[in-house]
Amino acid sequence: MKAKIFKTESQARGLKIIPLGGLESIGMNITAFEYGDDIIVVDCGLAFPDDDMLGIDLVIPDVTYLENNIDKVRGFVITHGHEDHIGSLPYILKTVNVPVYATKLTMGIIEHKLKEHNLLRATKRKVIKHGQSINLGCFRIEFIKTNHSIADATALAIYTPEGIIIHTGDFKIDYTPVFGESIDLQRFAELGKKGVLALMCDSTNAERPGFTASERTVGRSIDHIFDEHRKGRIIVATFASNVDRVQQIINSAYKYGRKVIIEGRSMVNIISIASELGYIRIPEHTLVDIEHIRNYPDDQLVLITTGSQGETMAALSRMANNTHRKVSIKPNDTIVLSSNPIPGNEKAVSNIINELFRKGAEVIFQDTHVSGHACAEEIKLIYALTRPKYAVPVHGEYRHLKAQAKLAETMGVPKDRIYILSSGDVLEFKNKTAKVTGHVPHGCIMVDGLGVGDVGNIVLRDRQMLSQNGLLIVVLTLSHKGNELLSGPDIVSRGFVYVRESESLMEDARKVVSAAVDRCLSHHVTDWSKIKNTIRDELSDYVWKQTKRNPMILPIIMEVDA
Repeated sequence: MKAKIFKTESQARGLKIIPLGGLESIGMNITAFEYGDDIIVVDCGLAFPDDDMLGIDLVIPDVTYLENNIDKVRGFVITHGHEDHIGSLPYILKTVNVPVYATKLTMGIIEHKLKEHNLLRATKRKVIKHGQSINLGCFRIEFIKTNHSIADATALAIYTPEGIIIHTGDFKIDYTPVFGESIDLQRFAELGKKGVLALMCDSTNAERPGFTASERTVGRSIDHIFDEHRKGRIIVATFASNVDRVQQIINSAYKYGRKVIIEGRSMVNIISIASELGYIRIPEHTLVDIEHIRNYPDDQLVLITTGSQGETMAALSRMANNTHRKVSIKPNDTIVLSSNPIPGNEKAVSNIINELFRKGAEVIFQDTHVSGHACAEEIKLIYALTRPKYAVPVHGEYRHLKAQAKLAETMGVPKDRIYILSSGDVLEFKNKTAKVTGHVPHGCIMVDGLGVGDVGNIVLRDRQMLSQNGLLIVVLTLSHKGNELLSGPDIVSRGFVYVRESESLMEDARKVVSAAVDRCLSHHVTDWSKIKNTIRDELSDYVWKQTKRNPMILPIIMEVDA
């Protein structure tokens, strides 16, 4: 009798998969899994701002759904230590304070972030090894070894009352990894024999045919560069989180008798954590502090730095623009960009390359990088091993998700069992069948300095308008009793015209404002908002007729007793 009651409850409940970010864009990966009174959350990443998000530092997901169901949330389960999977944790944990589960290196990077935000003591954390499982409510989550461009990446087998869900995280298949073992393909196959309800697979490189090359191929290229450039200084720019890449650069530096300088805040932080935890091996007396750079000749130095994406404030950009306090680019320098531009960063990277060439340096940016994401044949192999009933592509823009959907179809998943979701969709599994049953609140929260969520669309629109058309500030003083114009109007231009070269335009604009104010006062208009609107309308019309520009106009009225 009890079994029948449980079955009825199970049927009524169903398993809900709710992506709150990470779909239709690169970054901000976060997905909730809900069954009955239990919710687990896989990853908690951030995204970097689009070009139109002026002044915004970071973008984090809207987790209103988790906040409204906080009593159900059992924990965050993290797949690896990249910003697009862990970067939002310090912000989200302030309102969704639940335990965090991750592998050793991933947890080390998370703890550094929590320490910066004074959240280390307030956050429960547990390090999980590959092959181990944890129980969170009705869910059991098994950590499966994978390869990626950062060590300790993991896939997740999520055991639910409805069946097994496999979430690959970001992954590739590397048979010869620099650190640790290869991906545990055997475990994927074993789960496939047990029966996999749904596969949630990384889609980032789904459009690319073939296999992703092993990280060791980059090591051979770097070694070749060191061999051919023995006379000058070598500067290598790469992602701070690519610990294996840094390891191979250090290996080559040691082989050719060079000292290594690590430069860039994020690079120093992650290498320190990786070294402390044993994920990178640095030979004794190889590292040198940048303060001692002048003590060594150029042919004995290698700088490993941030800035491979052309970021304005990153170390390489400052070197190229002569604003770095210790390093300036010289004609005999060899610069290696060991990364591919992230979509949207191509122009910034191109500008840096051009600037480096202008300074006489040799810039090498081909055959110095391999992706950390699986290409089409690797994705197909995961499908072949797991044989899922349903396919739910994740991690990527819509075209990437669509490309993986086609791969899933070629691997035997029926078209009606492939779900391309949008952030906020609720995909519900009930009795081994699936359908989208609803939508939950989701979106982007913008971080600007210390402000989280205090900049919205209206503020962004104002910033865009200011950046495109500039600002005119109109200042005048009225008497308190007689509503007489005592001084002004004075007009201040910012980002609209250069006042010294547009004196006649500004003088005529001042006359337009004076006439508008006189007209209001002669009609006994005392409502300041009406006076401001009149100034704004008439000055805007005049400026448009004269310049075909539409600056923001900000009238300021001061009142004095007279």
